[in-house]
Order: sequence, then C-alpha cells, then structure tokens
Amino acid sequence: MKSTMKPTLLILAAAVAPLAPITSMADITPAAMFTDNMVIQRDTQAPVWGTADAGEKVNVTASWGATTSTTADDTGKWQVNLKTPAAGGPHTITLKGNNSIKINNVLSGEVWFCSGQSNMDFYLKQLTKFNPKSTEAVEQPTIDYINKEIATAEDDQLRQFEVTKNTSPFEPLDTLNGSWVSSSPKTNDGFSATAYFFARELRKELKVPVGIIKCAWGGTRVEAWIPADAYGQDKDMSAFLKQERKVLKKAIAKWDPKKFKEGKRRRAPKSPESNQQAPATLFNGMAHPVLPYAIKGAIWYQGESNTKDIKVAPRYAQYFQAMITSWRKHWGQGDFPFYFVQLATFRTEVTEPLDQDPWATVIDQQRRTLSLKNTGMAVLNDIGEAKDIHPHNKIDVGIRLALWALKNDYGKNIAACSGPLYQSHEIKDGKVVISFEHSGSGLMTGSKTGMAPTVATKDPLKGFQICGVDRKWQWAEATITGPNTVTVSHKDITEPTIVRYAWAPNPGKVNLYNKEGLPTSIFTTEVEIPAHK
Repeated sequence: MKSTMKPTLLILAAAVAPLAPITSMADITPAAMFTDNMVIQRDTQAPVWGTADAGEKVNVTASWGATTSTTADDTGKWQVNLKTPAAGGPHTITLKGNNSIKINNVLSGEVWFCSGQSNMDFYLKQLTKFNPKSTEAVEQPTIDYINKEIATAEDDQLRQFEVTKNTSPFEPLDTLNGSWVSSSPKTNDGFSATAYFFARELRKELKVPVGIIKCAWGGTRVEAWIPADAYGQDKDMSAFLKQERKVLKKAIAKWDPKKFKEGKRRRAPKSPESNQQAPATLFNGMAHPVLPYAIKGAIWYQGESNTKDIKVAPRYAQYFQAMITSWRKHWGQGDFPFYFVQLATFRTEVTEPLDQDPWATVIDQQRRTLSLKNTGMAVLNDIGEAKDIHPHNKIDVGIRLALWALKNDYGKNIAACSGPLYQSHEIKDGKVVISFEHSGSGLMTGSKTGMAPTVATKDPLKGFQICGVDRKWQWAEATITGPNTVTVSHKDITEPTIVRYAWAPNPGKVNLYNKEGLPTSIFTTEVEIPAHK
C-alpha cells in the first residue's frame, strides 16, 4: 500500500496546481502629461495621477524632498497631490509600486493651457510663408523675424506639450497622446506661434521656466469645447445639445464606410463620430484628459468659426462664458486667469457704416465676456490682414496676452495691460460722452504698421458711428476731450441714441489708442445687440 499511495498523491497535486490563483502585477503608469522634460506648476499642490493594479500601493517621491502615497481604487486609478518647489530644476519624480518609474529633467515653473482654433493651432513654421495673393508687403519684416526666431532661438526652460487632436462626442476621455519638448532650432517650427510668443514674454520678465500646453484644432466652434454638463445651465443651450446629439447619433447609425468606393474621395471616409464640430467633443477628447494638471491659467484664441451666422453670433458670449466657467469647475483650481484674443480685422475695409454684421458682433461679444471674474482680452484691430484670416504678427498677440498675466498674476508694474475699453456713456446736449477704462496714461490717436511700435499722430479720430431713434447710422465726429473720454456727435442728429466704434470685420485704420500704444476695442453703447430677424 505504501508503494502505491505516494505516486497517486503526487499526480493529484500536479493536476490541481495549475488551478491555483495567480496574482497579476500591473505596472504603475502615470498620466501622459508626466514624462521626461515636463514642467510642473511651481509653489502649489500639483495633482499627479495614473493607473495601477486595483488596491496597489503607490508612492510618489520628488527630488526636492516632497513625498506622498496612495492606494489605487477598485478600477486601478490613483491620484495624489504633490507639493511643488519654487521655480527651478532640473528635478526628478519617482513613482513606486509593483514597478518603479523615474521621470527626469523636470522643471518647476509657470504652466499655461493654450487652446482655441487655427490662430492658436498655427505653428511658427506656418507663418513663414509669403503668399503674393494674400500677404501684404508690410508683413515681410514679420515673416523674416519669425524665420530668424525659428532658426536661432534656444531655451531649455521654455517647453511645450502638444495634445494630439482627438474627438469624443459623448464621453470624456482620460487618456491622450503628446510629449514635452524644449525650444530649440530643431523644435521651434512646431511650437504654437501665439503660445510661444506669450511664453517668451513671460520668460523674459519672470526669469523662470514656462511650460505651455497646446490644445487646439483649426476651424472649430466654441460649442465643441464646452463640456456637456455646461449646456444644462440654460434652456436654449440644453435644447441645442439635445438636437445636435440626436442628429449625430442618427448619422452614426447610418454610417457605412463600405459605401465609399475607392477613388471617389481624395481623403479616406470619416465617421460622423469624428466630427470635430460636435458639441463637447473636443472638451471630451482633448481638454478633459489634461485635467486636473496644475496650471497657472489659460489663454484662448478662437471665434472665427462662430462668425458665419448673424442669427447665432449674438449668443457667443453666453456660450463662451459657459465654457470658461465650466473649465474652471472641472479643473478644480478656482477661478484661474483666463486671457483671450479678440478677433483681428479681416476682409475688405468697409466704407459705409454697418448695422448687422456677425464678425463685428462676435468681437463685441468677446468684449462682453470680460464681465467674468479674472479674465482679460488682447485687442487686435490694428494687426489684422484683409486677405488672411491668420495674421502673421503673432509677436504682438503674445505680448498683449502676457501683459494681462504680468500685471494681474505676477505683480509687475505695468501702466496698461489693455487698450481702452468702453465703460459708460452720457448723452447731453445732442452729444455722447464716452468714458473708457484701461486708458493708461491717457488717450491718443495713433498708427501701427506691421510689428513696429505704435506711434502717436495728430489725425482726427476715425471709426465712430452714431444713430438716432431711427437707427440710421452715420459716420460721427469724435474728439478726445479728457484723459479717458471721447465726445461723439453728428451735425444732423440732435437726439443721438447709440454710438459704435470699429463696427466692421475690417473698419480700416481706426486710431484710438492709449499712450501705452494699445488699441481700443470695438464696442457699442447698446446694452444688448438686437436679434436678427
């Protein structure tokens, strides 16, 4: 009996061994933003997150002495807040669990989220081409300047992370593709031009590392960048989202790529699900995966795609403000600074006063968005190009955005971070007295050519229009009557009601500036712009 029992037991043991549970050891994986060469927001509690095994212990240690730990939840997700140091580096961040990951060459500095459509998306390289059919000769010095900047600029402490374009119309995504790169002749051509010159100005004034996160897609409407939950705050917005998604789902259901025969299309057929204009799709696919990466603030350049319909243009401020407010909510970092670009002049110069115009309306709606806390606007009505929707002069764009940040967020002594902005008006004795804020050292008439500085002139004011109760617009006589006031009138209008300034896609050489050389924004004294019938 003894001789036969042992082999039997051995066989049984061998048979059941493979059935024993095997514990999988998943690697700790940080979110895509956390890679070599990253810039982390200085002097804060910066979220660090990623995935691991469910229940896995995750330790995060930084070379500057900060350490923290957590346990991955049931889905394998984990997040900690890491105390960050003053500006400097390079540092390392080490993640340890079942495996160990070391993130090298980390800089601590100022991080800005840079978003919008093509004028934020445009690379430096894309602004170096001179098109005889659309580019004015005055832009050649700017083109030469940008070419030189690409070829010579090298700054390891100015870095960009570019979010790869992606759509997700229905569900917010957690993953993204992208990488951090430093400014150098090998990489400069791929930097967002607007974001680069903004960051360069911060670098010059602050002397600290600056990281820019480029998250932009050309030709996109603001609706695509608004989270779905933000649409629920307004009845009309909610109805718009519902209808758009109904149409999209129907198109997706009917979609059959086999119906597109080879050779019938120049491009491969695209599913309706990849439509970058769908409401919320770019927030879900591109912005949400960045959250909640610690940032100082955001800059924005968009609006061109919302100027095509006079019926919807008056609603731009409503949608834009909803986007800003919801971004701040989703980021969970308070009312962070949000600075945006007012659209530049474009198309043929007007010769007669306009009443309804979608481009002018959106520009004014951008101005009205300044009612939101901690916002600022760069005015571009003196650097646009009539035949190019993408102005070459992104140098002044970046500088004007940076002025807001330097004054409001970094305490720099700056006389004016904006050109004059309409504040109030008073109608008296057939004249309208306009008061401005951000007048700086006082109002003046001025002229700007290309990227050259603004020069003071003695020319009469241009671009003001006025009407009475009949709403028949006339070019007005306007005179600077104080350090922050302009008086407007017309000899044939004894009872004026409304004054407008620069009300056109291209109002020509409008010339009201402050003495710091910054232009006055388009405005109307109307409380609300009438809806187009």
